[in-house]
Amino acid sequence: MTLKGEDAVYTAQRLAELINFEAANMPMAFMEVCGTHTMAIARNGIKSLLPECIRLISGPGCPVCVTSNEFLDKAIALAERSDVIICTFGDMIRVPGSRCSLEEQRGLGSDIRIVGSTLDALALADKNRDKDIVFLGIGFETTAPTVAAAIIEAYNKRLDNFSVLCAHKVMPQPMKALSESSLNIDGYILPGHVSAIIGEAPYSFLADDYNKACVISGFEPLDILESILRLVRQVRKGFFFIENQYVRVVKPQGNPTAQELLSQVFEPADAEWRGLGIIADSGLAIRDEYAQFDADKKYQISIAPPIEPPGCRCGEVLTGSITPDLCGLFGTSCTPMHPVGACMVSSEGSCAAHYRYTLRDA
Repeated sequence: MTLKGEDAVYTAQRLAELINFEAANMPMAFMEVCGTHTMAIARNGIKSLLPECIRLISGPGCPVCVTSNEFLDKAIALAERSDVIICTFGDMIRVPGSRCSLEEQRGLGSDIRIVGSTLDALALADKNRDKDIVFLGIGFETTAPTVAAAIIEAYNKRLDNFSVLCAHKVMPQPMKALSESSLNIDGYILPGHVSAIIGEAPYSFLADDYNKACVISGFEPLDILESILRLVRQVRKGFFFIENQYVRVVKPQGNPTAQELLSQVFEPADAEWRGLGIIADSGLAIRDEYAQFDADKKYQISIAPPIEPPGCRCGEVLTGSITPDLCGLFGTSCTPMHPVGACMVSSEGSCAAHYRYTLRDA
């Protein structure tokens, strides 16, 4: 829903009034599982418009934040090789690993480059045949199809010096884990970008098996408020289903072309999520047909057991167990300028959002 000026203000006020009226002081907790939603909620002061009975919880929707230290340590180990160029999206560069970040490793002389897309890394491999280009593949179903397309192109062009260190994850499985946890969640604000790829059906178990209200939401403030209103109505009626507020982008069947790319290149695999541990079939592994482009298999990377930063409670923040301000490091030794944990680094991280907008979103 896109309105501007007085129309937007009036509509926001009306939606807030309807939410307050229909909630009728009934306690409800809704979790957003998209980092873009987390930032939009904080930036636009959405929580301040809601009645006290409604609680919004930030979940594991930031791909950078949920990426394990083991993955980062492997990336840094590869970066130490003189024959390797690491390519990564910008958000990953400052995330602390067990002993340093990619940014710090680059300061030690490693060739680590920030790219805007997977195709940039592929072009680099084409121009530097004497170097091995390793792209750090993180993200959910939204970014994974682009990596799949790059692997197929590398296969067709016989770019054997291109590979992907893969940590791609899929969203429905961790929501199952969260629904089975002790955390009291009445419903989910479902991720619009992911849903544009996978459609509506993969979430159906949340409503059918766990009685969770579910609304796929856009990212404008009015989108989010309308989605919360729809969640409230599902909870009040006790009738749970997958509702699509973001119809201007998300189709019921998703994007079949992107889905075909994913199934061609990747297969389901167990994956480690920061804060949630190993979740079965929640990751994407490169199929054996494309094993030559799997950096993990190509280099047989060996690292020491990963270490988490002492005192950092990023894992608890990602599961919604605590809010960022309850971590003892928040705002003191851990700030955006000097982050201790991944949740403070990423532009979609809960701690970064809370730090930046906490006074407006209290």
